[in-house]
Amino acid sequence: MTTMRPAVEGVVRPGVSERELLARVRDGDEHAFDSIFREHYASLVRYADAMLHRRDVAEEIVQDVLLALWERRGSLVVGDSLRAYLFRATRNRSLNHIRHLAIERKAEPELSAREPGGAPGAAKLLGEELDVALRAAIGALPPRCREVFELSRVSGLRYAEIAVTLGVSVKTVEAQMGKSLRVLREELAAWLGDGE
Repeated sequence: MTTMRPAVEGVVRPGVSERELLARVRDGDEHAFDSIFREHYASLVRYADAMLHRRDVAEEIVQDVLLALWERRGSLVVGDSLRAYLFRATRNRSLNHIRHLAIERKAEPELSAREPGGAPGAAKLLGEELDVALRAAIGALPPRCREVFELSRVSGLRYAEIAVTLGVSVKTVEAQMGKSLRVLREELAAWLGDGE
């Protein structure tokens, strides 16, 4: 009986489970980390870019998330699936970036008011306020609702894909999404008006 050996020692063969890859990463296997990187990088960048609308910043955030995975490999605890863990970490870093930008934006009107001709238009301010209100409302959702909402609306995953990613049923995803939309409608009622 002949066995096929990989061309390069340590190369990860196709079909290796996430758990096995993660165990190998914990042991310092760079090839396993490379497989995880290649498997998840593009979808994580799309996810972050949908939140941030800046591809370069999205790429930087995802690289930071994956670097942190490698740096903390010895003490890493992945509760759900690795995919869900990486999406959560990317979401959290993206939200931190958004919060940082919101703080900078709050300081801008004060600074621009000091400069002649630098005051932003009312429509722009209203749009920014709505954006901040929406992000705050999403941030205030219960964690599972927020995760389902962002995977659906930001990442563009279908309910079945979300269910697989989070390890829950499609019915649970539907219920969480319904709850998210109700809460957001209530939180944003002042912005939506009577007809929404």
